[in-house]
Amino acid sequence: MHLIVVGLSHKTAPVEIREKLAVPESRLGEALGRLCSYQGVREGVLLSTCNRVEVYSVVDDVESGYGRIQEFLADTHLSLSSEQLTPHLYWHTGDRAIGHLFRVAASLDSMIIGESQILGQLKDAFEVALAHKTTGVIMNKVVKKAISVAKRVRTETKIAETAVSVSYAAVELAKKIFSNLDEKTVLLVGAGEMAKLAARHLISQGVRHVRITTRTPQHAIDLADKFGGTPVPFNRFKDEMVAADIVLVSTGAAHYLISAEDVQRVVDKRGNRPVFLIDISVPRNIDPAVRYVDNAFLFDIDDLKHRVQQNRAERLQEAEKAERMVVEEVVATVEWMKSLEVTPTIVALRSRVDEIKQAEVEKVLGRLAHLSPQDRELVEGLASSIVNKLIHRTMVTLKAEINSSNGPAFVEAARRFFHLDRPLTQNRQEEGCADQSRYLLPGHGSSEQEEPESAVRKQAR
Repeated sequence: MHLIVVGLSHKTAPVEIREKLAVPESRLGEALGRLCSYQGVREGVLLSTCNRVEVYSVVDDVESGYGRIQEFLADTHLSLSSEQLTPHLYWHTGDRAIGHLFRVAASLDSMIIGESQILGQLKDAFEVALAHKTTGVIMNKVVKKAISVAKRVRTETKIAETAVSVSYAAVELAKKIFSNLDEKTVLLVGAGEMAKLAARHLISQGVRHVRITTRTPQHAIDLADKFGGTPVPFNRFKDEMVAADIVLVSTGAAHYLISAEDVQRVVDKRGNRPVFLIDISVPRNIDPAVRYVDNAFLFDIDDLKHRVQQNRAERLQEAEKAERMVVEEVVATVEWMKSLEVTPTIVALRSRVDEIKQAEVEKVLGRLAHLSPQDRELVEGLASSIVNKLIHRTMVTLKAEINSSNGPAFVEAARRFFHLDRPLTQNRQEEGCADQSRYLLPGHGSSEQEEPESAVRKQAR
C-alpha cells in the first residue's frame, strides 16, 4: 500500500482552473465514492477549498494510482482534459505526501501563512470521508496526525499571533490601545471593503456597539442591519465621534473630512478618554496633524501596511520552527507506516512455520503411536524449539531493519525465502515434501522402503 497526493493549489493553478475542479460540499460524498471505485484505489480524502483541490489516497501501485486520480480529477469537470490539467498538478508519495499534508494542515502552504481556516476545512473533509467510509487504517492515522501536528504548531509557535491583513492589523492595534474591547463603540464612516472587514473583526473581538454613516442614508441603514448597528446621518457623524472609542474612516472623498481641531474637541468632551482613529482612505480623509492631539491615536493605510510587513516577517521566522516540527512528525509517521509493511510479513512467517511444524509433527507422531502423552509433548516441544530458534534471528532482523533504507528489501527477501506469497501445498509439491521416508525408524514402514537403506549400508561396509 502507498500513500499518495495529487492536486493543485494557488501556487500552481490560476483561479479559473481551481474553480472548475472545486467540489461543492453537497457532492463530496458522491465524488469520494467515485474515487474509491477506481481499480487499485483503497482509501481517499478529498480536500476542496478556494485555494486548493487535493486528493489524498492509499493505492496499490504509485504510478497507476497517479493516473487513476488524475483521471478522477478530469472527470469532475468534463471540459478539462487530463492534458490540460497536467501542467498544474503536483504528485507526491511516501514521506513527501505525508509532509505535504502536514504542511497544509499547519497552514505552511497557505496563501497567508498561519491562517486558521485550512485546518477546519481539512477536518470537515475528513469527517465527510469517515461518514462515507472511504478511509481506513492508514488514512485515518495520517490525517489525525496532521491535525495533531497543526495544533502543535499553533501551540508551540507564534505563527498565528500577528496580523497579516490590513483589516486585522487595525484590530491588533486597537487591542494594544484598549486592553479590552468589550463594550467599546466603533463608528464606521464610509463603506470601504477594508473598513467593513475591520469592523467585522472588531465585533468578533468583543466590540458591542456599531454606528454607521455614509453619504447615502439607505446604504447606512442596510449596513447597520448587517452589523446589528445603528445608522447615523452623515452630517452628524462628528458629533457621534464623542461616543466612539474607535473611528474607522473609508470614503471616496478627495479631502480631509476630520481635522485636528475636530479631534481635539472630541477628546475634550470625552474627558481625555483615548480615541483610536483608523484612516483606510486613499486619498486620506483624516488630517495627519491629528497625531499631535493628546489621547488621539491615528493610523493610516501606510501605517497598517508597514505593520503587516513586520508581522509577515515574524510569521516567516515562526514558520521555520514549524517546518522543523513537521520534519520530526513526518519521520515518526513514516516509521509507523513502515511497521505496517513488516507486520503482515512477520505474521505470515509465524503462521507459515507453525503450519509446517504442525503438519510434520503430526506425521511423525502418527507413526509413533506407542509414545506416552508425556513423550508426545516432548516431541512437540522439541519441534517448536527448533522452529523458534531457526526464525528468531529473521524476526529480529526484520523488526530492526524496517526503518532503514534497506527495510523494504529485507521484507521482500523474507517473503521470497519463505515463499510467503504462495500456498503451502504449492511449496510442498515443488520441494518434494511428499517423500516421508526420512521420518521412518527401524522396524517401522514397508519392506520396500527398508531394503534400499540396507543395500546402501552393505555397500558402504
